Amino acid sequence: MEPSDTTEVTEEVLPPPPSVIPHDGVGIQVKPEHASESVKKTTKPKRFPMSRRGFGSKGQKISLLTNHFKVGVTNASGHFFHYSVALSYEDGRPVEMKGVGRKIMDKVHETYDTELSGKDFAYDGEKSLFTVGALPHNKLEFTVVLDSVSSNRNTRNGSPDVNGSPNGGDRKRPRRASQSKTFKVEISFAAKIPMQAIASALRGQESENSQEAIRVLDIILRQHAAKQGCLLVRQSFFHDNSRNFTDLGGGVLGCRGFHSSFRATQGGLSLNVDGSTTTIIQPGPLVDFLIANQNARDPFQLDWSKAKRTLKNLRIKVKPSNSEYRIVGLSESPCKEQMFTLKNRGKNGNDDAESIEVTVYDYFVNYRQIELRYSGDLPCINVGKPKRPTYLPIELCFLVSLQRYTKALTVHQRSTLVERSRQKPQEKMTILTDVMKSNNYEADSLLRSCGISISTQFTQVEGRVLSAPRLKAGNGEDLIARNGRWSFNNKKLAEPSKIKNWAAVNFSARCDTKGLCRDIARFGETKGIFIDPPIDVFEENPQFRRAPPMVRVEKMFEQMKPQLPDGPPHFIVCLLPDRKNSDIYGPWKRKCLAEFGIFNQCLAPTRVNDQYIMNVLLKINAKLGGLNSLLAIEPSRNIPLVSKVPTIIFGMDVSHGSPGQSDIPSVAAVVSSRCWPLISRYRASVRTQSPKVEMIDSLFKPVSDDKDLGIVRELLLDFYVSSGQTKPTQIIIFRDGVSESQFNQVLNIELDQIIEACKFLDEKWTPKFTIIIAQKNHHTKFFQAGSQDNVPPGTVIDSKVCHPTHNDFYMCAHAGMIGTTRPTHYHVLLDEIGFSADDMQELIHSLSYVYQRSTTAISIVAPVRYAHLAATQVSQFMKFDDSSETSSSHGSLTSVGGPPVPELPRLHEKVCSSMFFC
Repeated sequence: MEPSDTTEVTEEVLPPPPSVIPHDGVGIQVKPEHASESVKKTTKPKRFPMSRRGFGSKGQKISLLTNHFKVGVTNASGHFFHYSVALSYEDGRPVEMKGVGRKIMDKVHETYDTELSGKDFAYDGEKSLFTVGALPHNKLEFTVVLDSVSSNRNTRNGSPDVNGSPNGGDRKRPRRASQSKTFKVEISFAAKIPMQAIASALRGQESENSQEAIRVLDIILRQHAAKQGCLLVRQSFFHDNSRNFTDLGGGVLGCRGFHSSFRATQGGLSLNVDGSTTTIIQPGPLVDFLIANQNARDPFQLDWSKAKRTLKNLRIKVKPSNSEYRIVGLSESPCKEQMFTLKNRGKNGNDDAESIEVTVYDYFVNYRQIELRYSGDLPCINVGKPKRPTYLPIELCFLVSLQRYTKALTVHQRSTLVERSRQKPQEKMTILTDVMKSNNYEADSLLRSCGISISTQFTQVEGRVLSAPRLKAGNGEDLIARNGRWSFNNKKLAEPSKIKNWAAVNFSARCDTKGLCRDIARFGETKGIFIDPPIDVFEENPQFRRAPPMVRVEKMFEQMKPQLPDGPPHFIVCLLPDRKNSDIYGPWKRKCLAEFGIFNQCLAPTRVNDQYIMNVLLKINAKLGGLNSLLAIEPSRNIPLVSKVPTIIFGMDVSHGSPGQSDIPSVAAVVSSRCWPLISRYRASVRTQSPKVEMIDSLFKPVSDDKDLGIVRELLLDFYVSSGQTKPTQIIIFRDGVSESQFNQVLNIELDQIIEACKFLDEKWTPKFTIIIAQKNHHTKFFQAGSQDNVPPGTVIDSKVCHPTHNDFYMCAHAGMIGTTRPTHYHVLLDEIGFSADDMQELIHSLSYVYQRSTTAISIVAPVRYAHLAATQVSQFMKFDDSSETSSSHGSLTSVGGPPVPELPRLHEKVCSSMFFC
């Protein structure tokens, strides 16, 4: 099944400015570049994304609707004025607390309306403010007082302070200081942005001004949502409404909200609105959250060291005062034992105070007359400062709603989030229609002053449905794809492999291992795969079931060794006890692929039937060098521009740790086609790199004048050997995972590395390049009006909602069976090969049908999917510290003076050229 709705909030970044594009499709603008240490400081031509050459015409036309809403702009002659905002306390210290800025600026607007000439402004929550027309002065200074600040503050509303009593003790500062704060606000003119720049962007004349002008419109919508009390996450917003929450377990909730961003398109300015999902902490009693988070029976079973890490910086409200605080830690002693000094005012009303030692429990029960049912034996919550702790009994603390959960989700939480975020096409359309009406944008005074009007109707677009490519099975038989699916019923695989020297191992899975082996062999024979009986079947020794994963794997190999006198088998079927994320998987794969060079297939069978065995055989056959199916135009050499000239296809992706794992190395993978003129066979090269770095830094790695350890050299040499001693004269690169703001880096950093690697092999070698970005993390969806179904597989859209000038298009190659189909957005950044629009779209459509793991078209080209699989699988080789409660603020592996990024073990030479990732 293909994934449908996006369940992660991703940032929409505005595209970079284009250059003047020559007719050959290569954007070049000569600018001096600061070269890296390894490259000579020379002036290089800088590349920019190419312009569209034309539109596609192949396929059956289809009328569609899209979740872009037309935006009218009438005040094109006006200007946005950009001002810098500096916020500070009375003593000059800058304000660094998140979320306070909006409260301060709301107070400024409320208090100093006259000084601002009655102007509304859009504030980004940090350091920028925008107005339509100028403020009275280029520099303005204001002072405001906030009665309550949602922050880590030390108030005394019912909370004991180790230095004084909340009930009239030590009062060295005025009472107002304990409940309110004074802030200084400086507003300084920064820039003037013509609204005409928006119209220029729609003509393709993008500039810094046009990006800023569209950014201002996005900020206005963010402020519109903030005033409704929404949680803002980049360009998505989430209302505090329990109907939008879904329990994911562990004290974590999924929260449904909406994404919105203004986009410059061929059809004019549009507002892209889509569903979005984030994760939040379960609001309500603090102790309930901790019990759910740790899956404990009651508060007395909690691990308080773990709780301390989990709770840090979360916001709570305290009963009965309803004051808000930020948690800084826990007390060392239980509530009944934690002492503090209580100061009582002197008899004459002076500042002389009598100090007595009391427990937090005694203070609340006897001094405040608040009943505590279970807090006495539990730690207190500390909401004070490092040297001035303020302790609160845990049962008086309630977590504030809409606090983001930014740590890594468990497998169960993630699958639950995905499952409950799905919406069928008509359901999604209904929800988005309601959102556009309820947002009431026409009432926003800033939008009105900009002359902005937003339609509530979906935009109508025209798409085309491409015919499915013809596929070939064994014996040259045709495979007919219908609705993006085909079947091997009564057919053999195109190039079946042979399995002779093999074994099976069972890590305590409840399964008839021998019976499963017989079924695989029987079914494989019907598909042309000749499978000998296994050498042996090894059941795990029960005494090792609770041993660490590495030990279990080592013991299994020790158990196998005496029975395999001729050395390791060629292939092993491995049965795992856990269906998802078995902790044996990584150590097992590393042992087999890196240490011994053993092909292997891991299974976690729950319900074994013919379809299950067929899917397993597809993976096994591909790993062992076979082909399940191939395009009819591959052997006949009829792929335009690819079959006639030696061409290699790269798929590139970088896999990062989960959001809460900032110190986990990123893993870069590049897969490449081999055995030209085929485009169905691939191999992979994988490397680690600095955490969260998207640009691949190991494409070219010269270590001497004649030695390059980079990825590209490895893959080019493999192509040369597998393709009859032929060097590719054309290189097609599919790059996944980069945003529009990173396109120039792909064109000018990654491509330069690839060119350097080619030159290193042969100085005179100048292959032609085509670079295509494949994006799934966007928010454009397409619908069939009046139909419950998703758009048909093969649907392509290259007009109306695409970029005004860039060479981009959307494609839904697959049949969306669950939720709403998420198209892939392809951006052709460079095309020296010279594809027509139709030829490019047909190639990409065909590459969605060569995925060897399934009998369906997939949503993205196979090389990109393979790169993702390779990165994910090899990253399992290394056991990183990925504890889900680890804070995302922990230090990076690449911090100054820190340890280097650990390298992955290299794959054994027996398997390194295989499709081990299938």
